Amino acid sequence: MPIDFRNTNSLWASILVETLQRLGLTTAIICPGSRSTPLTVAFAQHPQIEAIPVLDERSASFFALGIARQSGKPVVLVCTSGTAGANFYPAVIEARESRVPLLVLTADRPPELQDCHSGQTIDQIKLYGNYPNWQSTLAVPQADISMLRYLRQTVVHAWERASFGSTPLTHFPTPGPVHLNLPFRDPLPPIPDTTTNPLKSQLQPEEFFAHCQEQAVTDNLQPTTYNLEPATGKILEQWQESQEGIIIAGPAQPQNPKDYCNAIASLSKTLRWPVLAEGLSPVRNYCDLNRDLISTYDLILRNPRLAQQLKPTMVIHIGELPISKELRAWLDKCQPRRWVIDPSHHNLDPLHGKTTHLRMSVEQLGIWVKELKVDRLKVDGSPLLKVERLKVERLKVERLKVVRVRAASPTAKAWPFGQGSPPLKVDGSNLQPDNLQPDNLQADNLQADNLQADNLQPDNLQPDNLQPDNLQPATNTNLQPATQPYLQKWCEAEAKVRAKVDQTMTKMSQLFEGKAAWLLSQCLPPETPLFIANSMPVRDVEFFWKPGNTRIRPWFNRGANGIDGTLSTALGIAHRNQSSVMLTGDLAFLHDTNGFLIKNKFVGHLTIILINNNGGGIFEMLPIAKFDPPFEEFFATPQDVNFYQLCLSYGVEHQLIQSWQQLKQRLKPLPSQGIRVLELPTDRRKDASWRQDYFHYNYY
Repeated sequence: MPIDFRNTNSLWASILVETLQRLGLTTAIICPGSRSTPLTVAFAQHPQIEAIPVLDERSASFFALGIARQSGKPVVLVCTSGTAGANFYPAVIEARESRVPLLVLTADRPPELQDCHSGQTIDQIKLYGNYPNWQSTLAVPQADISMLRYLRQTVVHAWERASFGSTPLTHFPTPGPVHLNLPFRDPLPPIPDTTTNPLKSQLQPEEFFAHCQEQAVTDNLQPTTYNLEPATGKILEQWQESQEGIIIAGPAQPQNPKDYCNAIASLSKTLRWPVLAEGLSPVRNYCDLNRDLISTYDLILRNPRLAQQLKPTMVIHIGELPISKELRAWLDKCQPRRWVIDPSHHNLDPLHGKTTHLRMSVEQLGIWVKELKVDRLKVDGSPLLKVERLKVERLKVERLKVVRVRAASPTAKAWPFGQGSPPLKVDGSNLQPDNLQPDNLQADNLQADNLQADNLQPDNLQPDNLQPDNLQPATNTNLQPATQPYLQKWCEAEAKVRAKVDQTMTKMSQLFEGKAAWLLSQCLPPETPLFIANSMPVRDVEFFWKPGNTRIRPWFNRGANGIDGTLSTALGIAHRNQSSVMLTGDLAFLHDTNGFLIKNKFVGHLTIILINNNGGGIFEMLPIAKFDPPFEEFFATPQDVNFYQLCLSYGVEHQLIQSWQQLKQRLKPLPSQGIRVLELPTDRRKDASWRQDYFHYNYY
């Protein structure tokens, strides 16, 4: 993009926009207004940035949040001065709590027009309190090369503060929102003047922007900062020594879900612990990677006898805890030793238990465990073959380790690999790091003659070749059996309860809102992005979502758990993505119908499955439901909206669903363009009564 030298404001804004584009910005959401004119013009004229105008600021902010969430990269929000920026506040809070990178640019009046009742002027400094990762009010634009350098560097810093996790070279704790407040003096349009002429020869774009380079999007996979010292290795030993441990996979929206699920599966196989997978975790949709997946834990733990028998001694939970209150109450009562695996700086233990935060991603944990497994090797029943600090030049992990192989005493009992095999005699000086070949570490080959320097090659000691089932870390006990009694009890309970749940859902013909989640888990096209609204939909997914191999990607706003911006966020997830689906209740949908104003700029398809129970179904599950009045009017808040007429007003397709078969037919295949609403009418009170009976039934 050519730098716009028409006047000081246009030069300032074009430098800001060009800096962002070179850093990797692709999308800017622009709300209309006068004071933001220089920014709007600069973004609208940049050929490599998609600038999307959205009328309503709250809707715009959640649309931006949805795009940023699914891309993993910051999206810019622009608004004029005054209360316009205040409408961004709910999305800024959600971005902070759910760690979504947003770059909020609010235009403002210059200092001389503050505190004097100049029109459309409020105090915008720290408008969002402490929620932004970083915030700053920039200088008033000046046509000066040193000030343009200041602007460039401030924008680079803002991008980094917003986008940790997207750029491997940054080291700020957590991604989130950043707020830049930008005052502008008149003239706001790009009316030409001569003030910028001297800069045309001073500013050479390729030299000026040379260091502003885009970084690849990752999932926070920087090499772990943990040193592989004995104290750290003891954590893995503690895990392996416990036969009564569980892994909890909480809500997650990783950029690379398969890698994420593979890392959890590898940890589960190594420890032989079951994985309790939240419905909002992609793990339930990659169940072929993990045979020990538990999806019905909420129902299982409602059985007091089973809950006592399944009491864990150790728990690893990945990210935040699942929604299930039953699970949380059980953990609170059991008080097991817990580890939270998450790279952020947040405190993720609302139970205040015996918890240690390991500030790493689960993918990093997989690398760390693999290193430690290579570091310590034990074969069941045999003398200890211990490999410490393997030093291999082409090892795929960061750290190089030195190898020492020690054999057991010749006084050890019979060699387990066959009668008559001689005791292992090893000259340690001959066991060099370049000579360890796994083929020669087989049972029949562990002879003294085979452990010579020429036989052991480093190429075969790559981490990918050291599989969990074949290379178990050494502990103070023998290897755990293939199926632990504790693990087996979990798996048996899952099989029984899951079969009964599926049988119940299969036979159900009435339009019960919970069955919609169960049905979606099986009939959506593979890898469909699914945005799940708060209140009952997220809980129905938790309770009823059936594990499978669909690779469906769940998306949600669980940072602040609010219903703000539900439709707009879903449209952001679906924008320029494959055909997507949203599952929502009527109140969350109505709270954000202005999201339909995005329709003319939306690219892609979104199917909205609208559970219309005429009110807040979640409140039917709370004690206040027994107190009516005021329950119905002030909590359930029925709206009695004709959704066909509402959709017609916005030019959105609407279909009334009257059977499960009809719903399935509308989902395969999904359209490729447009927005449609599939309205599923349900009876709020009958559904609440059914849930009460369902959760008190003994499914085991």
